Amino acid sequence: MDLTASIAPKSDQLNADDLMSGPITVTIHEVVQGSAEQPVDVRLVEYPGRAYRPSKSMRRVMVTAWGPEASTYAGNKLTLFRNPEISFGGMKLGGIEIAAMSNIDKPLTMPLTTTRSKRKNFTVQPLTAPTDTTGRDWLTELDNANTLAAIETLGAEAKSAHVADPIIQKMYAKHADVKAGSQ
Repeated sequence: MDLTASIAPKSDQLNADDLMSGPITVTIHEVVQGSAEQPVDVRLVEYPGRAYRPSKSMRRVMVTAWGPEASTYAGNKLTLFRNPEISFGGMKLGGIEIAAMSNIDKPLTMPLTTTRSKRKNFTVQPLTAPTDTTGRDWLTELDNANTLAAIETLGAEAKSAHVADPIIQKMYAKHADVKAGSQ
């Protein structure tokens, strides 16, 4: 019996303790404005109702890799891990860092601040997914999908087939457009 679910904190955000059993790979559903203390909520497909709230350093990594416009992040994937060396309030409590990202074609290394006067190189690896071998014309099917249910079904099938991230991103965008039009 896997006890992972039984030790998950009850929270509206992903916590370092959620990653005690190892890294996870997640898909970004959307990125929205957070609170003053936690300014960015990265909503995840795999964790509905719980957001990943990246630290300033991890937001810098995301902006460097994917650009400043968060609305383009939907469909991208992150592999997150617990770094037990991260301190908060002078105590090593652990924190969440990014190990790998989709839509980068080579490792990304950049200096990040570790303490007020120290910087350290941080490297994120490219996250590659298995190749789609279905032969389906996903974009034509997306053009013909005009209801939320049809787009959601197509999206689920595309994810199962490991369709390339840019196509998945177009599916998320059309889903958002159709959803906005139906409200």
